[in-house]
Amino acid sequence: MKKSGGKIQLVKGSERKITDRKGYDNQPSFINDKQLAFSSADDKGNFDIIIYNFENSKFTNLTKTPNQNEYSPRITDCGLYVSAITVEEDGKQRLWLYPINFGEPELLYDDILPVGYYDWYDNKAAMFVLGSPNTLVYPYSKEEIVTINSNIGRTIRLRPKSSEMSYVEKNISLDQKSSNSFQINGFDLEKRESLSFGNTLDENEDFIWIDKNYLLTSKGNELFVRKFNDPNWRKIGNVEIGGYGKITRLDYSKKLGKIVVVLDRLDQ
Repeated sequence: MKKSGGKIQLVKGSERKITDRKGYDNQPSFINDKQLAFSSADDKGNFDIIIYNFENSKFTNLTKTPNQNEYSPRITDCGLYVSAITVEEDGKQRLWLYPINFGEPELLYDDILPVGYYDWYDNKAAMFVLGSPNTLVYPYSKEEIVTINSNIGRTIRLRPKSSEMSYVEKNISLDQKSSNSFQINGFDLEKRESLSFGNTLDENEDFIWIDKNYLLTSKGNELFVRKFNDPNWRKIGNVEIGGYGKITRLDYSKKLGKIVVVLDRLDQ
């Protein structure tokens, strides 16, 4: 992807497959300027965190756990760990830290569960906690765990170069050119103030920030951007890979100038 200020475009013909198999390869996240982490299932249905290196095209298991599953990897603020939602042997679903030097993993929040999704600010994780309804919580300390909002979507993203955590609020359904969409809200974790970042594209609740001002989302195999204070999404291109269709997840590396997308396999 080429980006210059608000001018954003896909480089046609630059697409290539990182994986190409019937198994689950999903939830990609760049962890530095050359590596990507994602959750992958083996042929026995066991989910581990895999690291892909763009320099040598090699894959490495960060985890290899036969009795538990790991999802949603992210690099921590300190850069020493890849965090992941871990479904433990007894079914508990909590946030764990996996050292990038392959040391022993650590449980982070023993009493916050079940966690579904999250993002980092100030070495603490804002977390989507499953329930009726789902809630967004942030632990300012062990004694002060604040519930920011409820009935939220699965995307939780820190706005770059800010203390503002963004998320989809599903309590509010907006009419957007004869289709429904949801509100993208924010919460300034320093000022403890609520914010608004406009709307989702239709009911697609997956989005990322590509810088402090621009959001990226998808519809089908098409990619769209908009400025946070502009209501209109603008198409920047589509991803066409034979045998694959709809985009379901995405991430972006400014340093690499790359977007990574997850595509539904058509023969599954």
